[in-house]
Amino acid sequence: MQFRGALMAAGLLALPIVASAQPVTGLYIGGGVGVNLMQDETAKSGSGSGKFESQVGPAAVISLGWGFGNGLRAEIEGDYRTNKFDHLSGFGGGSSAGGWEQKYGAMANVLYDFNGLSPMVVPYVGVGAGYMGVNEQNVRAGGSQLRTDTKGSFAYQAILGLAVPVAAAPGLAITAEYRFMGLAGDRTYSSIGGGSVKMDDNYNHSFLVGFRYNFGQAPMEAAAVAPAAAPAPAVQPARSYLVFFDWDKANLTDRARQIIKEAADNSTHVQYTRIEVNGYTDTSGTPQYNMGLSIRRADAVKAELVKDGVPVNAISTQGFGETHLLVPTGAGVREPQNRRVEIIIR
Repeated sequence: MQFRGALMAAGLLALPIVASAQPVTGLYIGGGVGVNLMQDETAKSGSGSGKFESQVGPAAVISLGWGFGNGLRAEIEGDYRTNKFDHLSGFGGGSSAGGWEQKYGAMANVLYDFNGLSPMVVPYVGVGAGYMGVNEQNVRAGGSQLRTDTKGSFAYQAILGLAVPVAAAPGLAITAEYRFMGLAGDRTYSSIGGGSVKMDDNYNHSFLVGFRYNFGQAPMEAAAVAPAAAPAPAVQPARSYLVFFDWDKANLTDRARQIIKEAADNSTHVQYTRIEVNGYTDTSGTPQYNMGLSIRRADAVKAELVKDGVPVNAISTQGFGETHLLVPTGAGVREPQNRRVEIIIR
């Protein structure tokens, strides 16, 4: 079976990809097409029970979501799957079957991106819940046929995926996913000749390729440029001290306070013109967020220097964000040695 959407996705994969990925921040849309494999579905009636066997069918999803910049995402999506029945086992024997089952509805998902594990590919996982309409259309087996009808059911799913960013379009990523979706409860459909059939055990395995577009994401190249940052000092400092921070933190550790105390004490033994306090971050998070975090780190060190006796008017602070890396890395990398503040006594 050929699927036009799969060919489109294969064409997108031919586009150049970037060497690093940024966390999803703010509004995004996504979509995917592929195939759905439905496990044998149990059918029950007054004459016994059996299982409908089905063929591989198409599947499609479209989503609208929000990324929180820390790997966590929340989204709503629309789903469509269909499978054709070809055989019915049980009911005292087996017979050919016809017709098909369509499922469509909406889901709410929570997902988590594992940023930093790989510079080019971001794996993610997710879970979701929602409501599906299940339409049995022209379903027949032997001499019996169900009335075409739609019944609703609670649905749940698990998601495993990979995202690869596209260099030519900042914010765009190609996705590949496996989804398991199950329906809870029974659905009862009436037969044209009288009686009814209860359908149960609806489990689906979907394999999809698609896209995700994060609105407002800055070009990848901008992550390596300091927004309005002053150049690094060109003069070799008389003395410098490095204070390191935990990931996404601006509070001081006990070891950091010891280093700051040492710098404050040594400043009384030399003649200096000024003391510079420069803050830096690693490349995880957005450049805008990292700039603010580097300033908060510099301010925390300045406050501790003043506490240790350094005159406040002798200290100047500067935040450089994720520029001037001590250890060169790509974007989205949690490097401990880049999360620092440098105290320079000039």
